[in-house]
Amino acid sequence: MHLIDPKAHTRRAFLRRSGQLAMAGSALPFALNLAAIGEAAAQAAPGDDYKALVCVFLFGGNDYANTVVTYDDPSYNAYSAIRGGGAGQTAGGVALAKADLAPTLLSPSTALADGRQYALHPSMTALAGLFNTDAKMAVQLNVGPLVVPLTRAQYNSGNKKLYPVPPKLFSHNDQQSTWQSSSPEGSTVGWGGNIGDLVLTQNSNSLFTCMSVSGNAVFLSGDTALQYQVSTGGAVKIGSVTGGNVYGSSSVKAAMAQLVQQARGHALENEYNKVTKRAVDAEGAITSAIGGAYAFGAYPATTFPDTGLGRQLAMVARLIRGRATLGTKRQVFFVSMGGFDLHDNLIANQPGLMKQLSDGMTAFYREMVVQGMGDKVTAFTASDFGRTLASNGDGSDHGWGGHHFVVGGAVKGKQIYGTPQVVSINNDSKLAGYDGHVGQGRLIPSTSVDQYGATLASWFGVPAGDLENILPNLRNFGGNVNGINYPKNIGFMV
Repeated sequence: MHLIDPKAHTRRAFLRRSGQLAMAGSALPFALNLAAIGEAAAQAAPGDDYKALVCVFLFGGNDYANTVVTYDDPSYNAYSAIRGGGAGQTAGGVALAKADLAPTLLSPSTALADGRQYALHPSMTALAGLFNTDAKMAVQLNVGPLVVPLTRAQYNSGNKKLYPVPPKLFSHNDQQSTWQSSSPEGSTVGWGGNIGDLVLTQNSNSLFTCMSVSGNAVFLSGDTALQYQVSTGGAVKIGSVTGGNVYGSSSVKAAMAQLVQQARGHALENEYNKVTKRAVDAEGAITSAIGGAYAFGAYPATTFPDTGLGRQLAMVARLIRGRATLGTKRQVFFVSMGGFDLHDNLIANQPGLMKQLSDGMTAFYREMVVQGMGDKVTAFTASDFGRTLASNGDGSDHGWGGHHFVVGGAVKGKQIYGTPQVVSINNDSKLAGYDGHVGQGRLIPSTSVDQYGATLASWFGVPAGDLENILPNLRNFGGNVNGINYPKNIGFMV
């Protein structure tokens, strides 16, 4: 099995994957989701065990500074001055008023050093409650792609051999791919898919190991595991086979269904029909698992917000409820939101995005509790990158590190993990805050995506010996470097 380590991707592996896809032909693109068949390394798990990871990807690059907002007076005052806030800690420019942050002030069970405090965006009251009251949400500060721990001087040195940096920083497509796969745009294998590779044999139907409710995502593509895509209404149908009558005739529909599924004498025709039959069978299994026709709001028991993310997470909840029908014990899901590339209209547009994220993730956790799966399902956020702390006048520009959330019953919640950054856009190396960013408050991550992913993967059951194959830069972390702790397991999961 060839995991995400680029050195392990051989021509043979490429040809094998290409062959699987080519068999599907061009007429049935849905069949591309149906090639998740092959050998995988097994993990020991109890017969009644189930776990799922749910990646909530925020496309466009979320503004970290107005999502997890620094709140203690010295830090808030620096934030306000940089972002154009008004006198007396009032709103202005792209800074939020401190008074508006009081209802979402985070009260971690372990206070941060030096009196540091944070609050969530004022629209995120639901997630603030999940942190403060339920203790089922954790905040991870300043996560982003890193090859090795870096200081600003090392970043600026230009010595990419000694101090390699992730390729094509600040580029949307490349950093989306790097977050999901450790490689820029064009990558074909993601760490979620590689986690799926390791658990295929735990599922009696391996087709449903890696599932997206948000279209194609490299995050879910493994060496053997390929993502199975569904919509917020359920499985995608092959209309002429499982839909209504064809040309108004049930006889034509029956003939078409037989034509594209029956055994054939020609090898390529037969393989094409086998793939089609798998597609039809898979659609039937999904429809059965989610309980037939989907009327939004009728299920799940917890009311999900009628938003894009709410509908996606509601479908994930239905699929988890139907896990026995699907024959799954380990699953990795992908959902997403867009609209975060706020070079302008940050103050006008971010509140709605933050509320959608907060309400959706909270409703999903509540539903998992209703299902008795609260401690078996973990949702986490990811994004292209953080953004600049400096304002461009009406928004913020592309950055690097950003803050993220982890939600679930197995999360060591009510804690803020990572290293609080000095609130600064200072470019004088003699002053505090210079070393934490690369200009305009673009944070140098103090936690790598590999550390973040490894902590989630370890909880999911990935053996320690496989982590560096799935997250290849993890081997470069562990211990204290440049005064910052970079543990391979951050510790936010039980």
